[in-house]
Amino acid sequence: MEAVKCFFSFSPKKQASIKPKSKSASTSGSERSSTSKEEEEMREVFRRFDSDSDGKISPAELRLHLESVGEYMSYEEAEGIISHLDSDNDKLLDMEDFLRLMGGGGGREEDLRAAFGVFEWEGTGRITPRSLKRVLGQLGDPKSYDECVAMIRVFDSEGEGGIGFHQFQQMMTPP
Repeated sequence: MEAVKCFFSFSPKKQASIKPKSKSASTSGSERSSTSKEEEEMREVFRRFDSDSDGKISPAELRLHLESVGEYMSYEEAEGIISHLDSDNDKLLDMEDFLRLMGGGGGREEDLRAAFGVFEWEGTGRITPRSLKRVLGQLGDPKSYDECVAMIRVFDSEGEGGIGFHQFQQMMTPP
């Protein structure tokens, strides 16, 4: 979730304040309660997608939820998104995969690659304004194409009209 929140806001100040989650024993009580609250919120979001309550999100469930908020996605696109995130290759998204995507657990680079994979669905190896617009709309934060161009431009240091993984990684890593 942190990766998604940071990308939405595209504020360098906000980026600097985002810290990777850790399971270390040195986490303070307030950080633990904040993490627990965030994790519970993510579990609630997961339950909304998991319409048959089997603990997994299928491509059909992903499509059904997105259609319920006015977004269309082909079955193949849903399969592609899930395949980017599926850690046990069962072609389903379980809670662990979902939490890892949203910022809880897993390696930092693995998390970033999963987040990047969600935004980079066109197969170009870059997050383009078109892909950003589509994903933000699916996540309930619709933006115009021009707004997405502006967001991409902030981080497109190479001027190629898109963000590659290396740029995404730099953008998401606090200084």
